[in-house]
Amino acid sequence: MKNKNIPSFNEIYMNLASNLALRSHCVKQQVGAVLTKDTRIISLGYNGPPAGTHNCDEEWPEQGCARDRKGSCYLALHAEANAILYAAKNKVDLENSTLYVTLSPCLSCARIILSVGIKKVYFLKSYAEYKGIAIDEGVEFLRKFGVEVEQLANLTEKETSI
Repeated sequence: MKNKNIPSFNEIYMNLASNLALRSHCVKQQVGAVLTKDTRIISLGYNGPPAGTHNCDEEWPEQGCARDRKGSCYLALHAEANAILYAAKNKVDLENSTLYVTLSPCLSCARIILSVGIKKVYFLKSYAEYKGIAIDEGVEFLRKFGVEVEQLANLTEKETSI
């Protein structure tokens, strides 16, 4: 008989991504990411500024960091970019890997995801809904070029945090 209390890998990795998001110093939106390959974790990330710069919640606790001309954070790297960069820095092969991220990838991150060979992306919440735009451009881009993308809508907030 199968134990129904054993979480799926999707649940485990998305729970981890959700908990990693809590490490973010962003005052606007905390995002976490987990990169896996063959059921093994190969890299982690959360959104935040490059090492040696300013943490948003410490430098600008009420409004967050400055915005660029498109209204995006001037300083921070997105969670998936941080996870990919850390893997690249450590010469980890990302070909055919899977990304779990708490917010669907923006178009810029989607380009990076495709370029490094990630083949599957799972996300919890919509970037388009968060930004108040019509479509998830990053999701559409990834699907157009053969990356499997799925929203894990069946996981609740309670299930994605300890």
